[in-house]
Parts: sequence; C-alpha cells; structure tokens
Amino acid sequence: MAGLRASEKWSPASWRQLPIVQVPDYPDAQALADVEAKLATFPPLVFAGEARDLKRQLAEIANGQGFLLQGGDCAESFLEHRADNIRDFFRVFLQMAVVLTYAGGQPVVKVGRIAGQFAKPRSSPTEKKDGVELPSYRGDIINGAEFTEQARIPDPHRQLEAYRQSAATLNLIRAFANGGYADLERVHQWNMGFVKDSPQGHRYEELASRIEETLSFMRACGITSLNTPQLRTTSFYTSHEALLLGYEQALTRKDSTSGDWYATSGHMIWIGDRTRQPDHAHVEYARGIKNPIGLKCGPSLDADGLLRLTDLLNPANEPGRLTLICRFGHDKVEAHLPKLIRAVKKAGKSVVWSCDPMHGNTISAATGYKTRPFDRILRESLSFFEVHRAEGSHAGGIHVEMTGQNVTECTGGATAISEQDLSDRYHTHCDPRLNADQALELAFLVAEQLKKERLNERAEPKTLIA
Repeated sequence: MAGLRASEKWSPASWRQLPIVQVPDYPDAQALADVEAKLATFPPLVFAGEARDLKRQLAEIANGQGFLLQGGDCAESFLEHRADNIRDFFRVFLQMAVVLTYAGGQPVVKVGRIAGQFAKPRSSPTEKKDGVELPSYRGDIINGAEFTEQARIPDPHRQLEAYRQSAATLNLIRAFANGGYADLERVHQWNMGFVKDSPQGHRYEELASRIEETLSFMRACGITSLNTPQLRTTSFYTSHEALLLGYEQALTRKDSTSGDWYATSGHMIWIGDRTRQPDHAHVEYARGIKNPIGLKCGPSLDADGLLRLTDLLNPANEPGRLTLICRFGHDKVEAHLPKLIRAVKKAGKSVVWSCDPMHGNTISAATGYKTRPFDRILRESLSFFEVHRAEGSHAGGIHVEMTGQNVTECTGGATAISEQDLSDRYHTHCDPRLNADQALELAFLVAEQLKKERLNERAEPKTLIA
C-alpha cells in the first residue's frame, strides 16, 4: 500500500479526495472558498530556501550531530499578539538554547511553535458548561474561545487574521534574530525579571558569566561579534501543526528554483497524533511538500504503523526530512519507545528523534483546571534519554509548549506551583504551558543529559585502522 501510494500523483489539492478528521464544519462554503482563493494570492510567509536550510541542519541531527529545540505556545491568540509577548518568548528560547549548546557542545537548531500555531485538535467535538453544550474551541484561526454560540461558529475570515498575525510575528522575530538582540554579548540581558531571583535564574547567571569569560578571551584574540556574524545573529525557524488543510493548500507554492512544492506557512509542519491515519488527508498533504515534516508518535502507534508512515512521508529516506516527536506519557515511554527505535534502526530509516514530554502528561486538577505536573514532564524527558542510550540511538530533540510569561498552568517546578495556585495566572486558551522559569529548569535537566552523552562519547575507545 505504501509503495503504491507513494507513486500516485500528488497535488496540493489531492488531500480533498480522502477522508479527513479534526476539521471544522463551516456553515458558508462559498465564504470559505473565497477566503482560500484570497490567501492563495498573498505572498509566502517563509521561503523554500529557508526550509531547505532547516532540513540540512536537521539532517546533521539525524546523523547524530546537534540537537533540536522546538517550543512555543499551545495555540497562539489574536488577543495576546503583542510585541512584548513575542520578545519574552524569544528571550527565554535563547536562554534555553544557550544552556543546551554549552552543555552539549553541539549546535542547537531553534524551531518555534509560532507564527502559525493557531489550530488545535480536540478530543471531543463539543464541550459542556453549566448544562450548556457548544462546539469545542478549535483555535483562533477557526472559532472563538468565548463560551457563546456565536463565538463557536467556524468563521473562515479568521484565516486572514491568522495570516496577518503570522506575518507580523515573523517580521519581529527576524529582526530579533538578525538585528543584534541575539548577540551573545547580551547573554546576561536575556534573563527575565521574574526569573532572576529563582534558582534557575541564578544557575543561568552562573552560566552566562562563564560564557562572558569565554567571550572576553575571544575578544582578546580579535574575535568579536562585529567580525564574526555567528556571535551576533542566529537562525530561527517556525513550525506548526498542519491541521487546517485549506489554509495550508492556499499557502502551498511551487519553488521557482527546484520546481518542488513547499508549504510557505512555516518552515516545518507536523502531523498530530489524532490525524496520522495513513490513508487520510493530512498524511496525503504532507507527503507531497518538501518541507521538513514532524510526526507525533503516541502510545497507539506500533512499529509496523510507524514504518508505513515513514515510507509514505519519506520514501527517499532523506536525512532531515522526518522528525518523530514522541509523546507517550511519563509511565509509558519504556513500554513503547524501544520497539519503535529498534524497528526504525532495523529498517535503516533516517529520522530525528524528539521528545514531547507535555501531551502525554495532561491531567485534570481537583480545582477543575487542566494541568501538567512538572515532575511527570521531567520523568518522561529523562526516560527518553535513558532509552536512547540503551538502544544506541541519538536522542535528538525536545518539543515543549511554553511561554515567556509568568503563568501558573503547570504544577511543580522549583517555584512549587500548587493546584491552588493555578487560578492565579492561568491564561492559556487550550493546553497548559511551562512558564519561563519551568522552561529554563527543563533546559538545565536536558543539558545534563546532553553533557552525559558528550562525556560518554569521549570515554569510548576509538578503533584505529592501519
């Protein structure tokens, strides 16, 4: 089936002939068609060359060199689209990347869940409050979060606002990445105000001081951010779940240099755990574009199913093309991940292995809030690294839902957020996110694992060939 499917003719619209799940039922089909036609005339948000650059960097990780840091908002909000929110997210993301780079001694590829992460799959098509049942909120690109009948009607014009917000966000992030904000000379300035006095803030300051000492030595040798662009700028890429395929199709363009089709809504897109059916629309769309693709792998995915999907999504076995984002739950990693790693290794598949320690660890607190205990997030992350070490595989990345804001959505962490604290600053419209302090704490834990891998590699005896 996979071989036959891979040989079938693909087009940006071929997904429309297949079954599809997790999509809204728009009441006005003509209005939807008009919006998609208008989007198809808009400029691309990202460019094919940028997506190829990302794929080359991911190929290095697939070959055991480097680490993928992917993170950002659960679902971007129209109402919270402010420059300071974007800046604070970018700042804590840079902190995490510096921590991981320093510990691992390898490049960290930075990919945000941003500038396009507007649509969310839901476990139920409806939700109830006080005896009233309404359609579920599916993200600002589809309907409103307010619990009213009018707000929950899918509105295609929201796609135009999502495009505009994505373009503005990308513009600001590119300015931060290339305009001096990411300069390593500013490493101390990235520390967030409310994080500075926390244990993680102190750890980061110690690390920043060591980096500053190194930079001082380099300056004495004549190496500065003025003559070495790698110290002054950084590469930053965008990603989102390709859930709303009409929007994705409208922004799918043929590259003039290669003749290949690319999704220009983001550099990397992924297929969720609920939409990875091999004979359905989302896999069909993703198999034809040349961007790097992510695939969420949950407990229900067995080895044969994974190999079938890798054949469909990466038939040429191209390094950097496919990232497997594992999201099992803290108590299920050891039961599921080794089987998948062994199957992929035996089949000779080139993939990036990444850990999503968030989505399998969502619970309902006694206070009624949906949350994620930080200790479970840490345990899944640790188990991911331990399994890969045992299997002789490269643990290549981490994928988290996080924000630069001082929210109280995930319990635990060094600041010991309790279930009673959740109501203080619970701002997410969908799933709970790590705040900046928790995100930095997770980065330090992952950094310890990367350092352990680096030291193990140095300790391994080398075989010399005469």
